[in-house]
Amino acid sequence: MPWDFSTDPEYQEKLDWARQFVREEIWPLETVFHELDQDQLDRAYAPLQERVKEQGLWAAHLPPELGGQGWGQVKLGLLHEILGTSMLAPNAFGCQAPDSGNSEILALAGTPEQKERWLEPLLAGDIKSAFSMTEPGAGADPTLLQTRAVRDGDDYVINGHKWFTSNGSIADVLIVMAVTDPDARPHQRASMFIVPADTPGVNVLRDVPTMEHPEGGFGKLGGHSEVLYEDVRIPKENLLGAEGTGFLIAQHRLGPGRIHHCMRWLGVSQRAFDMLCERATYRYAFGSTLAEKQTVQNWIADSAAQMQAARLMTLHAAWKMDTQGASAARTDISLIKFFGAGVLHDVVDRALQIHGSLGYSTDLPLEAMYRMARGARFYDGPDEVHRQSVARQILRGYEAPADGVPSEHLPTREAHARQKFAEILEMVTAND
Repeated sequence: MPWDFSTDPEYQEKLDWARQFVREEIWPLETVFHELDQDQLDRAYAPLQERVKEQGLWAAHLPPELGGQGWGQVKLGLLHEILGTSMLAPNAFGCQAPDSGNSEILALAGTPEQKERWLEPLLAGDIKSAFSMTEPGAGADPTLLQTRAVRDGDDYVINGHKWFTSNGSIADVLIVMAVTDPDARPHQRASMFIVPADTPGVNVLRDVPTMEHPEGGFGKLGGHSEVLYEDVRIPKENLLGAEGTGFLIAQHRLGPGRIHHCMRWLGVSQRAFDMLCERATYRYAFGSTLAEKQTVQNWIADSAAQMQAARLMTLHAAWKMDTQGASAARTDISLIKFFGAGVLHDVVDRALQIHGSLGYSTDLPLEAMYRMARGARFYDGPDEVHRQSVARQILRGYEAPADGVPSEHLPTREAHARQKFAEILEMVTAND
């Protein structure tokens, strides 16, 4: 089946509209964002969100019956490439993390009652959600989760310690992954639960300060929270899906999410690349513009090649998910996850370097992009885990030679060739 990443004219018009809209209406908000309180930010977003809905681009990741567009991953990826140019854009389009992934979980595993109570207001923007899986002792390897959910009559009681629960400090509801059967196979031990944030025992300790957000949060967009669950009692109806399916549900959430991450990183890379090229055209030093320096020319060429490779790899992964399903795209998604993170870092680093002290200052968005780029190497799994996964999948297609001799070993191949030649010569002689 041939790859096809082309878009129909009608959708291309929507992409063109989104690109102009984000640049003209959302980029300017970045300069005043931290001066706005929650009410001011909501009022700033409201008219923008209405315009997005009028264009049919609101919550595009969901099926039509849930208010989305039912588009495949290729179309979504092309849209996320545009939204990635600003951290504020996803909120205007109703596809901000972790709400977008949580809405997909609710759409996939939620009961009709759960969808009515939580999914509908989440899609309407009336509530905010958090995803609570990572623990201080279980990050890269989620089979090490220690948070427990124990059945007690018609309830579950949750106890555990989570951190990097995105949106935890501003969420109305949390989706929590907890172990329900510690004796089951590693990937069948955990389940997912809906936990209202005001449930007794849900203690948000802090927003964890990070390199990207030293103040501890994203301001009005929430932060990575440390949460302590102490005897949190929820009804059994708050179980998402069946017991033991937590990992399966998480993979349905994380697969498309990784594609969207990578396409958004390409949006960041393109914005930084544009700044790199623009700077090269006018900055004069040591007798010529920077555009005439071979090192800068190499930066531009290498960045263009890396972005093109990452873009094609990511769209191919999206195409494979659309045409063959998430399982078939597993290796491709791991490939783009670590490769795309590296491209993002390299391009932003070059753009910052060419701007010197100006790029290092907060007068330009490059320093924030750089801090964000470092986190990309472990969001949704560190590079090393994805590299290991790719290698294991590839090696399954190979086996050791029975005699222990490499198949391309020269003496072995020569002997085989001489034997074949002798057989052919004997056959020809016999026919004569």
